[in-house]
Amino acid sequence: MALTGQLATLLGVALGAVLSMATTMIVERARWRREQSVRWDERRLSAYAEYAHAVKTLAHRYRRIAVAKGIAASGAAPLEPTEEVLAEVAEAEVQRSALAETVWLLGDVRTNTAAVRLNHCLWHLEWLARELPTRGQGGWDQAYEEFRQARQHFLQLARAGIGVRGTRVAESVPWPPPWRGDLSRGARR
Repeated sequence: MALTGQLATLLGVALGAVLSMATTMIVERARWRREQSVRWDERRLSAYAEYAHAVKTLAHRYRRIAVAKGIAASGAAPLEPTEEVLAEVAEAEVQRSALAETVWLLGDVRTNTAAVRLNHCLWHLEWLARELPTRGQGGWDQAYEEFRQARQHFLQLARAGIGVRGTRVAESVPWPPPWRGDLSRGARR
């Protein structure tokens, strides 16, 4: 009987050790996954933010060029498309393209698809500002509104992809703001 008691004790100790080891492995694996998730979320956040900023900067420059050429009625200080300005815009486009690669490496399918659409809208603005021929697409105002919607859609999907809840703005805010007055009467923006 003593042997049976010792055997039961040994089996209990062995089973306890195996269960303890298995529990530790499961806890460590979950911790490692959480750490990896946080690590990649931080990188995705950085990639999304840098890309969105680069896109917005380029759109603003294209708008300023369009204002200088009389394509866009208002919205920004005119920027004459000199060789130097066009070289700066080309460099900014190279930077945007590099940032897009990071987005595509780290992003989910929906966010990446929204980034592609956003690129198309941005390039449409570029073509209009450079007065390159486009087919069947409205003028600057329509293209700029499509750009703004595409950017907003990208930002919404990027936020969802990294688990940021809520929306950018809680309620509808009118644009242009009331203090600007009636733009159709020639008021400056």
